[in-house]
Amino acid sequence: MKLSENFSLEEFTKSQTATRLGIENNPDMTAILNLTALCKNVLQPIRDNFGIPFTPNSGYRSPELNTKIGGSKTSQHCKGQAVDIEVPTMSNLELANWCSAMLEFDQIILEFYKEGEPSSGWVHISYNVENNRKKYLSFDGKQYKEIK
Repeated sequence: MKLSENFSLEEFTKSQTATRLGIENNPDMTAILNLTALCKNVLQPIRDNFGIPFTPNSGYRSPELNTKIGGSKTSQHCKGQAVDIEVPTMSNLELANWCSAMLEFDQIILEFYKEGEPSSGWVHISYNVENNRKKYLSFDGKQYKEIK
């Protein structure tokens, strides 16, 4: 099932952990609608602007899968509202900054990024069809910091 021109539902539900543990990772219709909005409003504009193919590192997570990997109990991944990405050849800081400046979003979290190491970490980005807070944060594994 296509969610946008360059992204499919299969990319968002694929999980090595789910496969290994025999966990179903199938979103309900609400999560599919949220994933579609995430693709159309966030991922597809990134792909169109930079012209670089990429796939999600982590997309949809069933509640059971989210628990097994130690995800937050309030994770937007479980609602189909969040994705973790990296774009090949781009600094994750550059990607997060571009998304913050150019896209409508709920949260961007530059996770585990280390200054001077452009490919370190990843970018967590979420989109909420009802209310986008436009929060831009970094997370180093211990604390969240707001980025202005």
